[in-house]
Amino acid sequence: MAKLKTVSGAKKRFALTGTGKIKRKHAYHSHILTKKTKKRKRNLDHFAIVEADDIKRVKEMLVL
Repeated sequence: MAKLKTVSGAKKRFALTGTGKIKRKHAYHSHILTKKTKKRKRNLDHFAIVEADDIKRVKEMLVL
């Protein structure tokens, strides 16, 4: 059987934490930033943890 390949887009978007959780970036922080408040942009700047419902799907894409 051939090796399973990681989805290229997933390896750019997700990273593992030291405890094995999967972290992701927030959406809506790449363009049209002038109309967004400083508070909103600041809160979008932090990493978030992938929700429990999506962990299985993300792990399949990352071949974990």
